[in-house]
Order: sequence, then structure tokens, then C-alpha cells
Amino acid sequence: MPMKNMRILLVEDTHDVGEAIAKRFEAIGHAVDWETDGRAAAEIIDFTEYSLIILDVMLPGMDGFEILKRLRKSGNAVPVLVLTARSEIEDRVGALDLGADDYLVKPFDFRELEARARVLIRRRTGGEATNLIKCGDIAIDRGARSVHVGKREVQLKRRELTLLEVMAARPGRVFSKDELLDQIFGFDEAANANAIELYVGRLRKKLEGAQARIVTVRGLGYQLVPGDAA
Repeated sequence: MPMKNMRILLVEDTHDVGEAIAKRFEAIGHAVDWETDGRAAAEIIDFTEYSLIILDVMLPGMDGFEILKRLRKSGNAVPVLVLTARSEIEDRVGALDLGADDYLVKPFDFRELEARARVLIRRRTGGEATNLIKCGDIAIDRGARSVHVGKREVQLKRRELTLLEVMAARPGRVFSKDELLDQIFGFDEAANANAIELYVGRLRKKLEGAQARIVTVRGLGYQLVPGDAA
């Protein structure tokens, strides 16, 4: 389904990447403001309303994290999709903690970029930006690093929490084991697909009784699905 025409702010200082993204969205009817300097982008955000911001992390003038921090501190709930380098695992965790709605790892497929933009626009309700992620009766407070199932607090270890955050931020999306490995382990840490099975098994036990469940999609991976627990 095509997106309704909207105004997008693209903040990307790599010229060929920025040009390609801008042309792609303009070709399907969207207005794109493209900025290469972080400080200039932050000033524009102060007086211009956007439907979506596509934000690189490494920028001259002001980095993407600082822009995101300013944006959320001001109460601006515009959806933000962060672009990050594959080797910078901490960028992804940091972006989600600061209030990013999604992230995309470079290099990426433009079809996926468009799809994620569609999801963010559909999801937008105009509510206040928050660090709270909810799926069924599972609530994750990214600021406090805490998890509740209904009124019950669930104690999760760091990697268990990261795994749950990744899946709960995009309920229904199927994540392959390789994707999940890439997101919860650094490249200097020895791990394989069996580690993901282990963490998924632990999460299932700790979330037992929740109104959301981790489903195995045979041959593809895992997804977190809202609804009554099986």
C-alpha cells in the first residue's frame, strides 16, 4: 500500500546515499528536505513539522544522538528512523534508548527503507514521545531498563532485555537468528544460533502468562505476537 504524500526530513552527510534516498522518496510523491549538517537540521526541526525524520548517526556539526535527544526532550513525537553502521552495535541500543522508533543498518535495501517508513507513518498517533514499549500486557521502560507483565516486574539479564526490546519494538516482524545475533552480540564475542535459542527459551519462561508470546516461524526465525498467551 503506498504512503500518503508527506514531508520528510533527511539528515545524511554521505552525498551519494542522501541523494539516492531523496530521489527515491521524491519519485513516489513525497517532499524531502535534505540536510548534511546536524546543527542546521536541529534548527530546522525547531520550526518545521515533518511526518518522518530519517537520521544518520555520524554527522558534522551535531551528531544524530544529540539531535534525537533534543527532539524528544522538547516533546516532539515525530517518527524517527535512525541509519547506523553495521559495526556500531551500541548505536542501535543508544538510538532506541533515546527514543528512536526504528533503525536501519547500512548498507540497506531501498525497498526495506520504504517499508519501514510506511510502518512508522501508519503507527503514528500524535501521542507524546515516550521510552515505553508495550506489546500485549508486556511493558518495557527503556529509560529505567525495567520490564513488567501486567503489574508483575520481570527480572531480565542484559541480553534478554535487549532481545525483548528489539522484538517488542516491531511486534509481528519476523527476525532471523542471524539478525538477532547481530543485535545482541558484538563482533568480538563468540556466539552462534544456539545462543539465540537459549535466550528465546529463557524469555519464554520469564514471560509465561503474558498477553504476548514469542512464536517460532519455522525456517525463518522468531516474532513477538500480541494476544492471549498460549
